[in-house]
Amino acid sequence: MESLFVSEITVLGIGNTILTDEGFGVKVVEYLRENYKFPDNVQLIDGGTLGVELQHFIIGTEKLLIIDSIDGGAVEGTTFHLHGDEILNHFTQKISTHEIGIQDILTMLEITGKKIPCIELLGAQPYSLNAGINLTPQMQKLLPIFADKALEILKSWGVDYLKN
Repeated sequence: MESLFVSEITVLGIGNTILTDEGFGVKVVEYLRENYKFPDNVQLIDGGTLGVELQHFIIGTEKLLIIDSIDGGAVEGTTFHLHGDEILNHFTQKISTHEIGIQDILTMLEITGKKIPCIELLGAQPYSLNAGINLTPQMQKLLPIFADKALEILKSWGVDYLKN
């Protein structure tokens, strides 16, 4: 299946925004969208909990940055930066719907010879996964920090951006 919109670079925020810090990836993408302007070859995707439906938006992209809350069994607020195969290994240990979907997509792309050449993942250990539409105050403080980390990665990929 071909992409609906092929962009060279995709920033994908995933997570469930009704489980407090689980929605962190989506909130970081929203923060980037509100505060920065990117060139046409960069797409920001709020992947929410779409799972395998996300394939339509990432097939054909050359560089993919995934942002998510990560249960790495670490202290709350711990940050993670994974590359390439480390990402698939991370998602094989997860059981939430959106993470299974991402694992399926990345595996399918590899099997069909459409593997995304460059994938990185930024994540943070959540403080809470209780029901609620707002991030915890601690996770909220990480938004600009993760936006800066995402911008550093994008800059290393040759992306020029403007602050709104």
